[in-house]
Amino acid sequence: MTAAVDQPRASGSGGHLSLSGISVLMALGLAVWEVYFFWGAGPDGAGIGGIFSPDRLGFNMAWLIFVYLGFQLVSIPFAMSYREQFVGVLDGLASVVPLLVAVVAMVGRPELLHTTARWEAAVLLVLASLADLVGGFAITIGLSRRTIGFGAGPS
Repeated sequence: MTAAVDQPRASGSGGHLSLSGISVLMALGLAVWEVYFFWGAGPDGAGIGGIFSPDRLGFNMAWLIFVYLGFQLVSIPFAMSYREQFVGVLDGLASVVPLLVAVVAMVGRPELLHTTARWEAAVLLVLASLADLVGGFAITIGLSRRTIGFGAGPS
């Protein structure tokens, strides 16, 4: 009994970054990168350091989308807990932001997309954002049905 008294209590106010929190930050980071790519990188899209230069745009976009979608969709089963339901809702809403940025660049400001490579990048970003939204919704619904037990036969 004295051992329990001597142990320090863990404070619940210490901030931690959950998987859903990282997912929200990744979605907002992708949106910030899209704003930079469409509005700040210039007409050739090279920007700072030439990382997304026209000759390497497809290869670099493939890695960007692979890492983004990989984390976003794989982290869903590990982030589902009742404590993080609000952050999970924010995660779903944050995934809309990159979609809106790419759609605004395509529809509202098409003069930003000077080359076919930039149009392809915009379409790829829209499709990746849609895959994130639809895939996240499908995985979440599938996991919630499994944990809640919908569709189970009568006992």
